[in-house]
Amino acid sequence: MPDSLAAVTAEIVDCRACPRLVAWREQVAVEKRASYAHEEYWGRPVPGFGDPKASVLIVGLAPAAHGGNRTGRVFTGDRSGDWLFAALHRAGYANQPTSLAADDGLKLKGAYVAAAVRCAPPANKPTIDERETCLPYLVRELDLLTRVKVIVVLGQFAYDVVARLLGVRPRPKFGHGAEADVGDGRTILCSFHPSQQNTFTGKLTEPMLDAVFSRARELAR
Repeated sequence: MPDSLAAVTAEIVDCRACPRLVAWREQVAVEKRASYAHEEYWGRPVPGFGDPKASVLIVGLAPAAHGGNRTGRVFTGDRSGDWLFAALHRAGYANQPTSLAADDGLKLKGAYVAAAVRCAPPANKPTIDERETCLPYLVRELDLLTRVKVIVVLGQFAYDVVARLLGVRPRPKFGHGAEADVGDGRTILCSFHPSQQNTFTGKLTEPMLDAVFSRARELAR
């Protein structure tokens, strides 16, 4: 049977390959954050989502414990997602600037969002083995998203995963706005991760994030 994004999604959601991640994501889903105590947490791996005809793929690190692990949609329900989807909306890739829940009506056009690791990891730090175990899902998504011309990587971790996966040699140093030519018509475009440690400190500003997606649109033409 031919592969499909729906098949990848189904396999991701059912995955229990990494015992440490399974235990952590399920523990968080039971103990919950006080402000979300009334909600039922997703507590499973979080698949990618977006436009199957996307020209831009955005890759993050992993779902947040009380974000994607709670809502079931990557970058949804946390501060990083607030920044990301507001920027995607300003760039014309999203129909609304917010992403609060999996059923909030958000739709992406020309963009697809995924993560290098699909389960929320303790301290937001997956192990090398966990990264490698999850990698085939991203490989399949890249194969299926045949129109992607630009891969926006959010942070050093995602850059290292994608650059190694696509065999980029030599590998340019990671930095906000840095670009790496894959050599097959695709470009890796780097951005600082929109985490609070970057946005609260001013290391990443809205104009900086907007510039990345403006450049992504140029490269995707």
